[in-house]
Amino acid sequence: MGRLAGKVALVTGAASLKGFGFATARMFAAEGARVVLTDLNVDAVEARAEELRAQGWDATGCGQDVTQQDSWDHVRHLTVAMFGRLDILVNNAGMVTPGGIADASLEDWNRHIAVNLTSVFLGCQMAVRQMLRQDGGAQRRGGTIINISSIAGIGAFPGLAAYVASKGGVRLLTKSAALDVAADAIRINSVHPGHLDTDMIASARAIAPQMIAAMEANVPMGMLGVADDIATMNLFLASDESRYITGAEFIVDGGLTAK
Repeated sequence: MGRLAGKVALVTGAASLKGFGFATARMFAAEGARVVLTDLNVDAVEARAEELRAQGWDATGCGQDVTQQDSWDHVRHLTVAMFGRLDILVNNAGMVTPGGIADASLEDWNRHIAVNLTSVFLGCQMAVRQMLRQDGGAQRRGGTIINISSIAGIGAFPGLAAYVASKGGVRLLTKSAALDVAADAIRINSVHPGHLDTDMIASARAIAPQMIAAMEANVPMGMLGVADDIATMNLFLASDESRYITGAEFIVDGGLTAK
């Protein structure tokens, strides 16, 4: 029996091999959850789900545009049709492109807000409505929602006006939503990754190794994190071990924001 045995989880933005979403889905499945992985990249997310099934775990992949309400409705129907309920949502899908206040376009601003913030609103709303309507007895009440923000949602960075605004919005939306449903045993928390060794960093390391070395040196622990560092935090928040935690933010950054 794993830490998530009997639970059903939905993880968005789960197509990337080195991303937080797939690492989280893999860890959830290994701990006994039945997992739905979604992403805009349909072929890739279905391939990730197949990898989990090859390990003997219960997983399915589904295309999703997290900025569209009808896409959330579709994913909810699929999840409930396949697994009967929804216990865990990880709002992981996101994007970032550079742009300071003087040069960021309105199009970039709107896209960041849609992908990074509106999607979290839509996901929280869908999950809360589903969790409130479920009838599974006293031991199955409620659920947990984990919103992936960023250390840019804790403190600002130059040249990232839209990204910082969207991720800061995720932090406070999480707190407000958590208060709305705390009495219903639905817990909502945010996770704030720092510098992680993802596909983007791997590409940058090949082009500008000095930049990545400087980034590592700036982290008090002297290294970049990996996707499993975020997945481990998500697992704790998804499990009953965090039963008395809601409306909180969890920073996973090797001490960077402590400076």
